[in-house]
Amino acid sequence: MFRALSSAATGMSAQELRVSVISNNLANVNTTGFKKSRAEFQDLLYDKIVTSGNLTSDQTRAPVGIEIGQGVRTSGTVREFSLGDLRETGHNLDLAIDGDGLFQIQLPDGRMAYTRDGAFKMSPEGQLVNNDGYALEPSIVLPSLTNRLQISKDGTVSATTSGSTEVREVAKIQIVNFMNPSGLETMGGNLFLQSPASGEPIVTNAGQEGTGFILAGYVESSNVKVIEEMVNMISAQRAYETNSRIIKAADQMMRTTSQLK
Repeated sequence: MFRALSSAATGMSAQELRVSVISNNLANVNTTGFKKSRAEFQDLLYDKIVTSGNLTSDQTRAPVGIEIGQGVRTSGTVREFSLGDLRETGHNLDLAIDGDGLFQIQLPDGRMAYTRDGAFKMSPEGQLVNNDGYALEPSIVLPSLTNRLQISKDGTVSATTSGSTEVREVAKIQIVNFMNPSGLETMGGNLFLQSPASGEPIVTNAGQEGTGFILAGYVESSNVKVIEEMVNMISAQRAYETNSRIIKAADQMMRTTSQLK
């Protein structure tokens, strides 16, 4: 009975965490470049009451044993880097990566962060920055009096200044890829940090080394699918209720046993 209580309790805890992950996904359904997460679980250790293959006679062995599990635990929350919908904005500083890869962002403390959020702005100094004012890396500073800006699919940034028809190449936006992007550490603000699980960053030009092309005038929407998350939430809620009923059933059985005379 005590085993049933503890196993059901781990099940309720696991489903509570799953609902927390789903709620965060739904909360960020309109967050630019957001990547949804999913909870993954593993079963716990087993009590081996009878080991399979035990001798049942001089010539025979038991084909199966008796093993009773002790519940479930969360093995991890996996971030899914599937591509979200690309939404046209018409703003030439809005950038989206059509495929794999991330933009590089220079943090104030010198660390490098990575993002799929390409809603860039221009600082007072003419530098491309994200919504928090952190600079896109490599640093891109537009010439003064820029009246026309073009960003090609390979990341080449070209500008035309007032009083001139000459198109000047200003810089080139580079894309970063990782062997295991799901291993990146989330720091909030649509930013990720490198971790031992992600591997080293692979810096390349857009469209090379398996990365996607850059689309100017577009942003990537969240890859959260509301209907899918609602179905997952209902499933988690039903699993939570079922585990709570197991606890009630085990409690009732213990009460019955304690009242025997």
